[in-house]
Amino acid sequence: MAEHTIQGFMGVTMDKVREMVDANTVIGDPVRTDDGTTILPVSKITFGFASGGSDFEGKNAANKELFGGGGGAGVSVIPVAFLVIKDGNVRTIQMSNSNNAMDRALTMLPELVDRLTELLNSGKKEKQASATDEDVKPETAQ
Repeated sequence: MAEHTIQGFMGVTMDKVREMVDANTVIGDPVRTDDGTTILPVSKITFGFASGGSDFEGKNAANKELFGGGGGAGVSVIPVAFLVIKDGNVRTIQMSNSNNAMDRALTMLPELVDRLTELLNSGKKEKQASATDEDVKPETAQ
């Protein structure tokens, strides 16, 4: 079966959308600063496309099948956050205040994990230090 003209419109439209939106658009290229910090932009992508057309009957024998149609696409790229990586720690800097509690919780999660890890590590260090102090007690004279 021969390809219909509308299939060509849709194919070209989808190819153009693929050119505009890819994984590098959602998580942008890393930016490295002189102090060793890496910044990754994170964006929200919204896109849509539409195609349509109609066949018409021609008035003369040479143009029995006429087609009229078109297609279009639109893309919206909105920066929503930055991931900041420094000294093995990852922080999220959100661009806008969200009214959704779940979004806020997810945004704060990496920082919470970092703080809990620091607390647990400092607790282990204190236990190790106190155990070492007990092992090295000077003998008392009797």
